[in-house]
Amino acid sequence: MKLLAATLLATCLLAASCGGADEHVATLGKTRECLVRKDVKLGGQLDFVASTATGGALKAHLKDNDVTVVFGATLADANAINDIYHRVHGPNIGIDDVLKQQDNVVMLYRVHPSDADIALVTGCIR
Repeated sequence: MKLLAATLLATCLLAASCGGADEHVATLGKTRECLVRKDVKLGGQLDFVASTATGGALKAHLKDNDVTVVFGATLADANAINDIYHRVHGPNIGIDDVLKQQDNVVMLYRVHPSDADIALVTGCIR
């Protein structure tokens, strides 16, 4: 009985650590649909990191800013994407100012985003 309980506990912990507990995994398609409904213009060249993302990516053109929205298939993938952007950013770029993450989605803004820009984009992450 103790062996069974220990096995069940180990299985639960393993599932949680491997992403089995991801409660919210946003998708490119649903997010794109929401942005289009909000009249956000989409399209444009993706950087190398975004173009290789496991969950896809899109470029959105906001009123006074642009944002590359990059999807990891899992939270771990998004964390890796975030880490890569931190490693490859230019020396004159305050990366923490323009890089945001919500669940499995990483957003890289062209310039410091306004609160309205952040609310618009994060409000469409689905």
